[in-house]
Amino acid sequence: MKLTLPDAEPEAVGADVVLSALAGAGVDTLFANPGTSEMHLVAALDREPRIRPVLCLFEGVATGAADGYARMAGRPACVLLHLGPGYSNGAANLHNARRAYSPVVSLVGDHAVSHRHLDAPLASDIATLAAASSNWIRTAEEPNDVGLLVQEAVAASMGPPAGPATLILPADCTWAPAPPPPPQRAFASKPHLDAAQVEAAAASIRAARAPLLLLGGKALEEKGLRAAARLAGAGYRIATETFPARQARGTNIIAPDRMKYFGELALADLAPHDLLVLAGAAEPVAFFAYPNAPGSLVPPGCRVLPLVPAGRDSSDALAFLADVLGCGEPPAGGPKLALAEPTGQLTPQSIGISVARHLPSGAIVSDDAVTGSQPVFSATASAARHDWLSLTGGAIGQGIPVGIGAAIAQPGAKVVVLTGDGAGMYTPQSLWTIARENLDVIVVIFANRSYRILDIEYRRTGAGRPGPAAAALLDIGNPALDWVALAKGHGVSAATCSDASSFDALFARAMAQPGPMLIEAVIA
Repeated sequence: MKLTLPDAEPEAVGADVVLSALAGAGVDTLFANPGTSEMHLVAALDREPRIRPVLCLFEGVATGAADGYARMAGRPACVLLHLGPGYSNGAANLHNARRAYSPVVSLVGDHAVSHRHLDAPLASDIATLAAASSNWIRTAEEPNDVGLLVQEAVAASMGPPAGPATLILPADCTWAPAPPPPPQRAFASKPHLDAAQVEAAAASIRAARAPLLLLGGKALEEKGLRAAARLAGAGYRIATETFPARQARGTNIIAPDRMKYFGELALADLAPHDLLVLAGAAEPVAFFAYPNAPGSLVPPGCRVLPLVPAGRDSSDALAFLADVLGCGEPPAGGPKLALAEPTGQLTPQSIGISVARHLPSGAIVSDDAVTGSQPVFSATASAARHDWLSLTGGAIGQGIPVGIGAAIAQPGAKVVVLTGDGAGMYTPQSLWTIARENLDVIVVIFANRSYRILDIEYRRTGAGRPGPAAAALLDIGNPALDWVALAKGHGVSAATCSDASSFDALFARAMAQPGPMLIEAVIA
């Protein structure tokens, strides 16, 4: 039987309606790894100039890029995935996006409704696969549904709370004629302010012996941090989540303490406090369970008081809290520190000094270096003004993809990715997209030839001393990864270094010239 296809698409098929509804809702970027069931959506992109398609060679790159875009743009990004296996390949970075409260709309192509009963090889229960990382899931059943469902998906991604929304699109809902979408409903993310709750929190803070305000989400952007600086100036201790989605940093911006990653250190740090006020942050818990160690990081006898729920914008509530507590304006911060060129052995500490020395104003740092980035984070507190994007959900392989999305959302910004050699190998295909789009992204690989975080955690869990078989699963130095060759093979210029002076010179050069580059930093 010969398959006969029409010479041209009808003027308004479901795919056109999907893209028109996205564009009408303000979505202008589509990160994609499409397949056969998405071809009508691919074709419709030629008829919708308001949406920029960005090809990614692995779904985890596409979903991570959508997360980075959403964090920096403050509006939804869209990702196009191919059936259940495609969604599964991208799920780790959608998990991170959910933890970052990022508005990401996933369009997942599915078999045509008329084809479902045949149980074709790629058939799967996409809704079940998507449930763990989605705040909202729907499946289109007929072309007439697609316009309204797209609008609902975009609105659901904005929340509150914001987060991934998944729309499953059977192929026949995209190739069949469909009516235009209804008029677009306005949506916006508004700061959360409950005046009575803030006033009650202020009374509790006054009555507490040692209160601590834990900030998360949009409280760590400039507006929220201005209010936090007022509270800190009045003597109240401020801290942030361990891995915030986005934090404004640099000269004239308060640099609060960051919650410790290791549970015993966090408990010791929080022990003096009798009141924990949560402003857009979740109640702190240990990342993992350990033998004979508590899971909650709230010290005994400490009262937990939610000021604004996690995932909501608490910037207005913090400003009102500072007013109620009578906090004045904080003194202006000092200038950027002049740091001497580091010399000697290349370490995370020396890398931090170089980054602080040369990072330009308005830069974005995407951090997925796990064990290596803390010294860089500390050193850049007084660097030029920048934004720091953290590994929110703990699923490594986020750093380079998030850098892609951040660069596309903020095309004038220099983006610096900090990632380990282990984490970077989860999504090395990102380098190809960086080269293809000629993005101003500099990737710094902390090449320690091991899964350093696993080596640390192995000892902490009480599993004993690793023998040959266990040690082999923690070592990625045999053979050693050649990141210069990997980068050049994907179209990105690259260089390697193993001493502090060489790294400083390479990083300075990368900051001074536009376009992508990778620096392999071989550290002890």
